Amino acid sequence: MSEATAQKLSELEHALMELAYQGLKTEMEVARLSKEMREFKNEMRAFKNEMQAFKNEMLAFKDEMLAFKDEMKVFKDEMKAFKDEMKAFKDEMKVFKDEMKVFKDEMKVFKDEMLAFKNEMREFKNEMRWEIKQLNRRIGEVSNKMGTLAEDMVAPNMPRVAKELFGCEKPDFWGVRIKKRKGSQNREYDVIVVCGEYVLINETKTKLKTGHVDEMIEMLEEFRTFFPEYENKKLVGILASLYVDESIIRYASKKGILIMCMGDETMEVVNGKDVKFF
Repeated sequence: MSEATAQKLSELEHALMELAYQGLKTEMEVARLSKEMREFKNEMRAFKNEMQAFKNEMLAFKDEMLAFKDEMKVFKDEMKAFKDEMKAFKDEMKVFKDEMKVFKDEMKVFKDEMLAFKNEMREFKNEMRWEIKQLNRRIGEVSNKMGTLAEDMVAPNMPRVAKELFGCEKPDFWGVRIKKRKGSQNREYDVIVVCGEYVLINETKTKLKTGHVDEMIEMLEEFRTFFPEYENKKLVGILASLYVDESIIRYASKKGILIMCMGDETMEVVNGKDVKFF
């Protein structure tokens, strides 16, 4: 990350920490940050469109070369019928061949230049992806101190997670902040998604700790007491936060609890292969 970018992120974090105590000014700063992210996304989309246009031009050029090749095949067939007349033309073709050799050499140089450009673009893409990931992490660390922002980002992604993990095209049920009462006991669940034989239960925390993993397991073990209609379904526990320490991810994986946190662009499950059904 460049020094200027690191300085900008540090200033942004300091500003957000100060503005967290100033009420309405916090909302204005979040709005400004959101605008910058949208502008950045639009710039990346414009860049993508430029690359697509360049690709289309290259495809058009390829089609022209294929058409030219077909024309040359027809021309060759015609030349066989006029072999005697083509002797003089043969000398002309020798000149043309030399010109094509020059052209071939030029195209080789062009190809090398395009390859170098492609490598530069790949390095640029990797660098930008790393910087975006770092920015998302920093934003996540700041946002964890601002209340329910993580929960608002997690809930809309749960149906997509159900589809990616279990092939669920459309959930049978999807609810946010579900409250359930059993006798004198009350329970509230951040998100519940029912998909075929699976029930995904999510709890979102502003700052995830190892103790939350154990609490999630307890919640799963008593879940059927409050939802007897899901007695025969497989329960999947998902804990979410914008940024999660690697040590907590490892602990959750051992316990079979899935972890969602901010990826390159949106919330993603980072240990899907470690899922355990309760």
